[in-house]
Amino acid sequence: MTRIGVVTLAHGRHDHLAAQHESLARGSRRPDHYLVVAMDDPDVRPAARHGLDRHVVRVPGETLGLPLAAARNVGVARALARGADVVLLLDVDCLAGPDLVAATAEACTRHPSTVWSGVVTYLPEPPAAGYPLDRIEDLDDPHPARPDPGPGRTLLRTDPDLFWSLCFALSASAWRHSGGFCEEYVGYGGEDTDFGHQVVARGLEHGVLGGARAYHQWHPVSDPPVEHLGEILRNAALFHRRWGTWPMQGWLTAFEERGLAVLRDGQWVREAPVGAIAGD
Repeated sequence: MTRIGVVTLAHGRHDHLAAQHESLARGSRRPDHYLVVAMDDPDVRPAARHGLDRHVVRVPGETLGLPLAAARNVGVARALARGADVVLLLDVDCLAGPDLVAATAEACTRHPSTVWSGVVTYLPEPPAAGYPLDRIEDLDDPHPARPDPGPGRTLLRTDPDLFWSLCFALSASAWRHSGGFCEEYVGYGGEDTDFGHQVVARGLEHGVLGGARAYHQWHPVSDPPVEHLGEILRNAALFHRRWGTWPMQGWLTAFEERGLAVLRDGQWVREAPVGAIAGD
């Protein structure tokens, strides 16, 4: 039987992590390994909930931002070392649908050269009692800007620019062939689009798995994410050097409209003074 590991990155969001843990334990198939990569967060602890053990791998922080790309590589490496044949990477804010683990294990076994993205619903703010994990599929309402073939169906050869690291899975052989995430990316933005392009460049393909449903728990956001302006500009420049195009164009344009950044001499540069943006 295919052994599947789930890898989640965490820095804060402890309540979201606890709810994710429970959602995985409630699934039609539990993961064989559940690993949380704690990035500069000593308060993330190993735990057991409903018979599912959660193990913790620790990664130090970086002065430039959270090491998201490197942390994913560490987590997948640990899952493979524990014997996983398939790895599902799930954002800490995402709850697992009832058949998420089972569907990804089956798809990656049948199509080991495909990187499978799940279908993500963004949930509204939860009621006082929390989200109904026993019927979370009743809230299914996939993000309208992302492809959704529907439960039981798949899409192949999807656009690498639409690759999303919120919920995706691949076989151990596909991971090794992909080369993993580029660890030059530090902080928010760009590393998942880079991985999407690298997958295609290495001869693998993308697909969307309709049976792999995940549910993103609500939390406050800023749009565009001005608190990550420096990280996004730095990572966008790295992506442009590697691939010749600009990622995150919606955010870059929004920054320009707000007078925070400008495209000058072929490069996006910061216009906002230091300290003018929350999070500086």
